Amino acid sequence: MTGVLAVFGGRSEIGLAIARRLAPEASVVVLASRPDPDAAGPPSDLPGAVVVDFDADDVGNHRAVVAAIEERHGPIDTAVLAFGILGDQTRAERDEAEVARVLHTDFVAQASLLTVLADVMRGRGRGSIVAFSSVAGVRVRRANYVYGSAKAGLDGFASGLADALHGSGIDLVIARPGFVVGRMTRGMAPAVFSSTPDQVADAVVARLRGGGPVVVWIPWQLRVMFAVAPFVPRAIWRRMPR
Repeated sequence: MTGVLAVFGGRSEIGLAIARRLAPEASVVVLASRPDPDAAGPPSDLPGAVVVDFDADDVGNHRAVVAAIEERHGPIDTAVLAFGILGDQTRAERDEAEVARVLHTDFVAQASLLTVLADVMRGRGRGSIVAFSSVAGVRVRRANYVYGSAKAGLDGFASGLADALHGSGIDLVIARPGFVVGRMTRGMAPAVFSSTPDQVADAVVARLRGGGPVVVWIPWQLRVMFAVAPFVPRAIWRRMPR
């Protein structure tokens, strides 16, 4: 990889783990995230990175943010969409505003930025984009159906976009991790085949460097597990944990 690496959600654990691995190959690393008064500059292990203000929920500003990055640093060669929220499932079951918040960040904002990046990269016939889906969207479970439905929508959108980009020179990677042990899931009991941000980053970077299928299951064993998910009777599935 050469050129500009842009991580949208540039303070996320997974986004930073990917940035650390790709930084030696990038001309510039751009970390785009909401301003953080407690961490105004880049992390100490990414001293040359550039921090850019980015509010994922402000979809009307997505194209302007991408344009500003490219005007200052050059064409984005690799874009990683690492932002997202888990939300509060219990609250969402009685509060429509919480439902809208989760769906907006985890689906609408993702689809908006994916569209902008694909459009910009399509014009020059090259580039790589990483979108983060989740096994939670493969078959939505009662225990986290709001987050799961957002990921299901994103997974479908990204899958269709990947097909639309076929032959364009743009590589769209859909990362589909299981439970990731990190800040977002702190206090929750890890699920079967859990992974860490570093393990997710290793899998994504290996796919970017070596090529392969559009969808990357993390870890790969989840592909086998979820191959049978559509056939599990609903009476059993509704009792599945998060």
